[in-house]
Amino acid sequence: MNERPADEAAPVSFGEKLASSQAFAALFRDGMALVEETAAYLDGPGRQESKKLERRAALSYATESMRLTTRLMQLASWLLLHRAVKEGEMSLSQANKEKSKVKLAAGEPGDPETIKLLPEKLRVLIDRSKRLNDQVRRLDANIYAPPLAPDRPTVGNPVERQMGLLKAAFESDVR
Repeated sequence: MNERPADEAAPVSFGEKLASSQAFAALFRDGMALVEETAAYLDGPGRQESKKLERRAALSYATESMRLTTRLMQLASWLLLHRAVKEGEMSLSQANKEKSKVKLAAGEPGDPETIKLLPEKLRVLIDRSKRLNDQVRRLDANIYAPPLAPDRPTVGNPVERQMGLLKAAFESDVR
């Protein structure tokens, strides 16, 4: 007999709560700031630095700046979709359909030897974008995690799964 009592509330949608949380707002703000900072760097000082690089380093610069730009545009798309959810402009299920166009791939790491040839500022931006990508991928996995089946008994504390999801979503990468 696995029926729920009639007065027991339906489970809270973790995805919708997380998408409208203060933590998401901070992630959105930081992500969009990184997009702007990167664009300013690549259009200004980065362009000047790239002209001074030797051929091998210049090729690496072109490749890695393209990867960086692509990664950040995908992240910005994901963040904007979920901001629309937060602001009530679309439902989480609508965002889920739209996000299929967004690729949150782990990405290729790039050759460490050629990465060393890049200007310091570009290397820092690449690392920051990868950390942001990791955070968004974890958040995405948690937002769209399938809910527990209502008739499945929970072991231990029923809040334990939610706490695990929160921890996974907001733990910082140690690099």
